[in-house]
Amino acid sequence: MAQHSVFLVMLNGQIESGVFPEFNDLYLKYSFVHGSDWIITSGLEDGISQVSRKSIDDRGLFTWNFPIEVTFKSSNPHGWPQLVVSCYGTDVRGNEVVRGYTSCHIPITAGRHRRKLGMFVPESSSSFQKLIGWFLGNRPEFIDPKVVAHSEGREVTRVRSQGYIRVSFNVITRDMKKLGFDTIPSEVSTHSAVTAAALSKIHEASRDVHSEAS
Repeated sequence: MAQHSVFLVMLNGQIESGVFPEFNDLYLKYSFVHGSDWIITSGLEDGISQVSRKSIDDRGLFTWNFPIEVTFKSSNPHGWPQLVVSCYGTDVRGNEVVRGYTSCHIPITAGRHRRKLGMFVPESSSSFQKLIGWFLGNRPEFIDPKVVAHSEGREVTRVRSQGYIRVSFNVITRDMKKLGFDTIPSEVSTHSAVTAAALSKIHEASRDVHSEAS
């Protein structure tokens, strides 16, 4: 693939913190889901954090500050990368259980962004299965956490909300305009257009004043 026919999306940031009021000693796993035209040229596609304990103050905050750094290359914005995060801990029997899943697209605009991502967990299809799962330490979970980034089959999956995390992104894009892609937010584009129109009117008025003076 010719170098001039691709664009780059460079990302660094961190999974900063989270709130899970009912639990303690949690860690995270992250990965990226993207289209077939996207290639990771540097950085890690997945990772696992340290175990964090809940703060003893009223916030009950888990702090990870877990770094994320990756660079993507693509010729097509279809399949824009998504960050998938899953959270794990242990139950009273010492079994590892999932405490939440979430996903979000990498911001399409360059700059610094912060996101608050709600987490969710799958539910048993009946109260009896839920009770059996609790006794056996076999809670419902996805075989592949990346399934949360896709829509197929989600309509038949029962889930419930459980906690949230905060993530920061620093995004740099390169050569997107050369390929005809505009990622400037609409409000910025509108503001720029209004400013340009106002400057044009000021310039015309100034030119008319100079013409009358001469």
